[in-house]
Amino acid sequence: MTTFHFELVSPEKIVFSGEVDQVDVPGAEGDFGVLAGHAPLIALLRPGMMTVYAGGQATKLVVLGGFAEVGPDGLTVLADVATSLEDLDRAVLQKQIAKMEQGIKEMSQGSELDRAITKLDHFKALDAHLQGTAMH
Repeated sequence: MTTFHFELVSPEKIVFSGEVDQVDVPGAEGDFGVLAGHAPLIALLRPGMMTVYAGGQATKLVVLGGFAEVGPDGLTVLADVATSLEDLDRAVLQKQIAKMEQGIKEMSQGSELDRAITKLDHFKALDAHLQGTAMH
């Protein structure tokens, strides 16, 4: 299989940089997979799981928003927060969910409220997925 360069960057550090076979990305408009030779693309990310396939291994990473760019040099993901599944602190994630829920209670009707509810739903789905993963 042909490989391509993938880089995952958060404000704190470069989380991953290397040659990969495939990356599955949690896009705001739906999940998508990237292989070598993928058409150019820029996509917003939703909070979710990113799976990186390299050398017969699959690595799960958690991203909490950002964007992905596929170009001639490969895939670059600039994430608001990015960490390995093992390093994610679920307590911090759950505090963020509680904070978002409180903020929504104080908002008035409108498109801003709709966007906040959608974002909260993504965070809750990620938390539920992580709870299911931890139980296996």
